[in-house]
Amino acid sequence: MVNEIFKKSLGQNFLKDKNIVNKILNLSNLKNKNIIEIGPGEGALTEEILKKKPKSLSLIEKDYDLVKKLKNRYNKNKIIKIYNNDFLNFEIEKIITNNSIFLGNLPYNISSQILVKILKLKKWPSKIDDIIFMFQKELGEKIIGKYLSSNYGRLSILSTYRLNFQKKFLVSPNSFFPKPKVTSMVIHFKPKKQKLFKINNINSLEKVTNVLFSNKRKMINKNIKKILSSEEIKLIRDLNLNSRPSEIKPETYFKITELYEKNR
Repeated sequence: MVNEIFKKSLGQNFLKDKNIVNKILNLSNLKNKNIIEIGPGEGALTEEILKKKPKSLSLIEKDYDLVKKLKNRYNKNKIIKIYNNDFLNFEIEKIITNNSIFLGNLPYNISSQILVKILKLKKWPSKIDDIIFMFQKELGEKIIGKYLSSNYGRLSILSTYRLNFQKKFLVSPNSFFPKPKVTSMVIHFKPKKQKLFKINNINSLEKVTNVLFSNKRKMINKNIKKILSSEEIKLIRDLNLNSRPSEIKPETYFKITELYEKNR
């Protein structure tokens, strides 16, 4: 039964289409895996996850009323742990174990923040096998935006550093209650297991992209000097100072970040 007292402040849109639920869960093998579901809501995904026989299932839900319902439903299930927490304030590294899979129909209003929190995990390569999240379509396109596409930007550069994009599909507003005004997108990621660039802190990459994209229509020749010295700039052979931020490859941003960290 779909909760009719949904909370707009929490960005709640409950998934009701079982075909979409199955399509999401078939993106990865959940058997004997440690599943972490963000924002389970009324349990549309949760119920079907259990049929896949995971090793454990952690549910992180901010809404206390929904947590009460989930606890009443699953209080006898020993593989389930329910956390009444805001994911953005939750110490997620404490519950990540080997063969962890993140799943979630994310609240639209904080979905980018949730993804960035995972991208900023201190321990990387991570123990996470898969990340399968639903976003607003417009945001999803920015997350997986390829170099030189109109969606390429800070978020896609940050995502590209730590994640491989596997697959995506769209979800109609008709699949939810209440019906959102936008189309959704499910994206399946695989965390990268090797570090090809020596960036010690992903916050450094975030700072570099923030500075260079602060004037995204202008050439980078002025803003780059806020990050690197003239001598350091010369070390990046494939960097054209007359380029705009969106015309620079992700790998070049990674090299800039390496130099930025090296002498600071």
